[in-house]
Amino acid sequence: MKSFELKGSKREQTGKKAAKAYRKELNIPCILYGGEEVVHFSVTKDSVRKLIYTPEVQIVDLTIGKTNYKAILKETQFHPVSDELLHADFLQIFEDKPVAIKIPVELTGLAEGVRAGGKLSLQTRKLKVKGLYKDFPEKLTVNVENLSLGKSIQVGDIHFDNLELLNAKNNVVATVKTTRAARGSSSSSDSSSSGSDTSSVAEK
Repeated sequence: MKSFELKGSKREQTGKKAAKAYRKELNIPCILYGGEEVVHFSVTKDSVRKLIYTPEVQIVDLTIGKTNYKAILKETQFHPVSDELLHADFLQIFEDKPVAIKIPVELTGLAEGVRAGGKLSLQTRKLKVKGLYKDFPEKLTVNVENLSLGKSIQVGDIHFDNLELLNAKNNVVATVKTTRAARGSSSSSDSSSSGSDTSSVAEK
């Protein structure tokens, strides 16, 4: 999994008034939890932009003052009207302590159902997994080559080494939906088969 370097400054003051003052200076109030103590800090808006506005999950190499931490971004708060970033929460992670995060799903292979005229649909874009951060991939790759028309792959059908899937086993990850083209092809095939049978009977 990719890593992202981020530098922050410890906040001396907390609360709504202080947070507003930080934002006015183009800084984002943040907290880091999960370790021995909760750390209140701030980062510049520009420094955190590429971490916030990406679908990728990244391990954050976070430096606050002279202390280094490993962390993941857990939650963000945006202004309901302007969509401006207001606050960010980070979770401190450790090499020997499992953590739960959501990782994007990537489908690979040409599904049987697509070859038959169906349409492949990704139903669950991210899956929640639990494990050690060293085992986290950038994406969870799901092979759909054997997925036939009208069928689906559920969470219970897939497995990833050293990771525990936390979503419900009956959650649909991907499916091949029937299209007009697929129905038309099936109808045509049935009609052709029926015509063949009739011809054979006539010959006899």
